[in-house]
Amino acid sequence: MATDLERIVARYRELGIDGQIDYDKFYLYSLITHSTAIEGSTVTELENQILFDDGVAISGKSIAELNMNMDLKFAYERAISLAKAHTPYSIDMLKMLSALVMKNTGKEYRTVLGDFSSARGDLRLLNVTAGVGGRSYMNYSKVPAKLQDFCSRLNEARSNASAMYMQDLYNISFDAHFDIATIHPWADGNGRMARLVMNMLQFEFGLVPSKIYKEDKEAYIKALVEAREQDNPNVFRNFMSATTQRNIETEIAAYLKSID
Repeated sequence: MATDLERIVARYRELGIDGQIDYDKFYLYSLITHSTAIEGSTVTELENQILFDDGVAISGKSIAELNMNMDLKFAYERAISLAKAHTPYSIDMLKMLSALVMKNTGKEYRTVLGDFSSARGDLRLLNVTAGVGGRSYMNYSKVPAKLQDFCSRLNEARSNASAMYMQDLYNISFDAHFDIATIHPWADGNGRMARLVMNMLQFEFGLVPSKIYKEDKEAYIKALVEAREQDNPNVFRNFMSATTQRNIETEIAAYLKSID
């Protein structure tokens, strides 16, 4: 029996929305804009179009904002090419993508355990907490082994993708997002990387990639926290399924209005 999300995706494709001219380009620009907006960027989709297509810096926007968006664009382009090639996941691949995400906004860190750089995609050598009064993420010493286990489990799940239903494929991508956010492998950029890996899997599986709007930031973070505290991935799966379905329904409505 098809889920609500599967039915709305089928309607989306029946209408041919993903067959429009430049659909792939503008959908990618939208993914980038909304992912950076969650991190505080105020650059709009139209402004990113101008920045990406014409190379024109946007008046009133900080260099950090513009770099964040440009870096994420290059990271997504690389991720999509890897997804189309069905490239296996590895720690080195994730570090390479993280280095692209943080290329111009990353920092150098000096710790008693050694120096590392988020601009190079290095795994963190320090412990971090989830904001003021928040719980600490796992100890930095556990990150490499946890990330290796994540890659192994994800590659195993991907090997069976052709026999899965659409909702199961979405769940694999949602779980990957949750796992990256929970492991928190880097000192900076974990949110952008979690969303990038989720979308990367969705591109590989031929799904409509999920967007998370800044208006949903609070509910999004709450879903991640509750799923982690309850050790129940269904909390985040359900949130992401509902959010993805709602956003696709909104795009369908906008498309139908435009052709009227």
